[in-house]
Amino acid sequence: MLASLKLLDLMANSSEAMAKQWAKEVVKNPKTPYYHNSDQDKIIPQAAEFYQKLSRVYTDKDPFTAIKGFMGKFAEARFKEKVPLHEALYSIILMRRHIWLYAEFQAIFISIIEQHQALDSQLRTILMFDYITYAFTEKYWELMNLEFARKSKK
Repeated sequence: MLASLKLLDLMANSSEAMAKQWAKEVVKNPKTPYYHNSDQDKIIPQAAEFYQKLSRVYTDKDPFTAIKGFMGKFAEARFKEKVPLHEALYSIILMRRHIWLYAEFQAIFISIIEQHQALDSQLRTILMFDYITYAFTEKYWELMNLEFARKSKK
């Protein structure tokens, strides 16, 4: 649990720094061309807010409901911006990577015991991102279907 708390603190207290690192990558990654011409001042806050909200639900006994709520809003915002689904999803994958890259850079997991705890923490993070992926794609799909139905009526 100690490693989870360290990771939780890192996400909560370093969300802006982690978001800046994510933004540097997402604007140049070949899998996210939508973001290539994005203003970093506009995309950094979306990642920072994501990390903040994730840090708040990370230790919940049942985080799915909270994740579904904030990822629904996240999906709605990306949909309104017309970010292609596969690129929006990959940007989330990059956010997950940057949690671990930032944690490794900060050397928060030092001892053997902490490395074992880090593995437990990593498994918890994977579960959170499974929920995030499900909630995000569910909402995005719903929005796509609503738009299709609206266009079909014209």
